[in-house]
Amino acid sequence: YDSSGALRDMFQNHLLQIVSLVVMEPPIGAKAEEIRNEKVKALKSMRILSDHKSLNENTIRGQYLSADINGEKVKGYREEDGVNPDSTTETYVAIKFFVDNWRWKDVPFYVRTAKRMPTKVTEIVIHFKPPHHKIFTDSGVFNKDNKLIIRIQPDEGILIKFGVKVPGQGFKVERANLDFYYDSLAETNLMAAYERLLLDAMQGDATLYARADEVEGAWEFVDPILKYWKTNKEAMIYGYSAGVWGPQNADDLLEGDNTWRNPGSNLADDPGFCVIK
Repeated sequence: YDSSGALRDMFQNHLLQIVSLVVMEPPIGAKAEEIRNEKVKALKSMRILSDHKSLNENTIRGQYLSADINGEKVKGYREEDGVNPDSTTETYVAIKFFVDNWRWKDVPFYVRTAKRMPTKVTEIVIHFKPPHHKIFTDSGVFNKDNKLIIRIQPDEGILIKFGVKVPGQGFKVERANLDFYYDSLAETNLMAAYERLLLDAMQGDATLYARADEVEGAWEFVDPILKYWKTNKEAMIYGYSAGVWGPQNADDLLEGDNTWRNPGSNLADDPGFCVIK
């Protein structure tokens, strides 16, 4: 891991595959090539961070430090076996970027991945933009964005967070959840990710496999970031304690009232913090 880091290990392949599925236009059919054609278009639409200013303002990298978690001493990354004590390998990556096509123009995307965060979870969170004209300005304040949360792992499911009128007089609005759990449809345990991929390989289904031009499109976006981090002293690597959601500097990427969602181990939990499992 010390020779690769989070950007190569997770962002370049796993996360950009997820991004391409979110961003892509509806394919003309459900065949593997039809889906992968649209994923390539999505990756090609990502605005490349090419100059020092955009790279410095839109990328954050970090490395976890030693900490006490539940009374147990956890090593920092540089203290782990086989790791160079002077390593600058990132264990945390947060990136802000834009997709230059007609649907997503000027919509900010925020992606982060890390080791030693409070829990292991993969989510897609879509924040719906509030209307410019608010018609209920005299009935109390409800300034939370509606959200669609797609939990990929664990506890696969979909959660919608929205405002609802509290029963009774007046017009007070509070947060409500509408959730669906994927395992409610299955009588047996769901296949693990690699079990599914191995089965697809045996059946000749290439839908979930990256095509060569997908890989090239991902590296076109990632390469300038890697080169910038390697050659520029201004590319800081920030420390964060093991068991937290990364360095506070990652908040600098966010625009306006945007916030990171810090999920719980359960899809509907939203405590802001949960314990490493």
